[in-house]
Amino acid sequence: MIESAPPYKQDDNTISLLVTLQFNGTLKDIQDEYLYWDKVKYKSRNPAELWNAVKLHRKIKSNAVVFGGYRFFYVVTDYMQRALHQFDMHIGGTLGSNIEIAESDKTKYIISSIMEEAISSSQMEGANTTRKKAKEMIQKEQKPKNKSEQMIMNNFITMKHIVQHKNEDITPEKILYIHKLMSNKTLNDIEDEGRFRDHNEVHVVNHLNSEIIHTPPTNEELEKLINDLCFFFNTDTKEFIHPIIKGCIIHFMVGWIHPFADGNGRTARALFYWYMLKKGYWLTEYLSISRIIKDTKNQYEKAYIYTENDENDLSYFITYHVKTMEKAFDALKEYINRKQKEVFQAAKFMKIPFVNERMAQILKVLHDDPDRILTIKEIENRFNISSFTARTDLKTLVELGFLEIIQVNKKKQNFIKSKNFEEILNKLKL
Repeated sequence: MIESAPPYKQDDNTISLLVTLQFNGTLKDIQDEYLYWDKVKYKSRNPAELWNAVKLHRKIKSNAVVFGGYRFFYVVTDYMQRALHQFDMHIGGTLGSNIEIAESDKTKYIISSIMEEAISSSQMEGANTTRKKAKEMIQKEQKPKNKSEQMIMNNFITMKHIVQHKNEDITPEKILYIHKLMSNKTLNDIEDEGRFRDHNEVHVVNHLNSEIIHTPPTNEELEKLINDLCFFFNTDTKEFIHPIIKGCIIHFMVGWIHPFADGNGRTARALFYWYMLKKGYWLTEYLSISRIIKDTKNQYEKAYIYTENDENDLSYFITYHVKTMEKAFDALKEYINRKQKEVFQAAKFMKIPFVNERMAQILKVLHDDPDRILTIKEIENRFNISSFTARTDLKTLVELGFLEIIQVNKKKQNFIKSKNFEEILNKLKL
């Protein structure tokens, strides 16, 4: 468990210390990082006095939101405002973005990003499979073989559903449907799929020492809390709250309310995506936020605990979430640069007569991974094209001598790199 902070107690020195800390920059550093007591106490010889000054500043700057009978607070720090400004410029709006995604590549990147999000979000909840296997299952539309694969496929289907319905308001029934999609065939009790819990035997536990770290509100409170959450999601409040901060709060509240017997984390992250897309942050479709959360899971859990430990101060969770979005955005830029290099490298294959851009990328895949087995369904999903177009591309590459057909059964065919692949390239001087 996280160490409890000393109770706030303002004395004669608190205000003068607060002014001093503002002038020397110490307070800004603490607030931008939004440090909890367990870090603040090491920054002064008199940690209790420092904590009082930090808490006074937070109380002065705080905003309140209410769900059910619970009051939560948050502070908009300088760090948040700078990050939100960058997000407004780069992941929102309708005039385009500095990310430089070509219109023709958007669908391809969306499908790839949804896959990444599905895999990472499911792995966080215990799905145990490799990224390569998971991607292959989704691309080839294979039937999940176990619970881990089912979780990932569910997540992928849910994310696609959200993209299709992103402009709609949320309702308790739609939250239940999202949970049903997410939890299909993965819960101990099938009756819990798409159903709010009707009991209070749910706790968030630290699995290292079996200690309870969060007891959610009772099931009798769920109806009011979920209705308040839907109102918060659908309605602009009288006091302006930046949409990304609202999205972070929605993410937190689903986890905190814990309305389901299982699958709360996956549902919380899905509703965050829905809200971001609804508010016009179109680039969110390309961000794999769960992949970053998975890599920083300890900080993710601490952000929840800090909030609850410190008088329901949501700023701990919001700060963590905004940092996660920054990392996801940086990862996206790296991903697109890598993909654009691959397209550039594939361009040499386009010099081959009768080879189009898709075929060039297929040749690049086989050149880099000689043992790869391709299917029509995989090519269909990879390029978001019809079965007829995928089959035509592959058959053309067979006719050109680059691919060989493996007949799986009367109907199904797989395609592999031909024995003459390199010889043909050498003749073409590629």
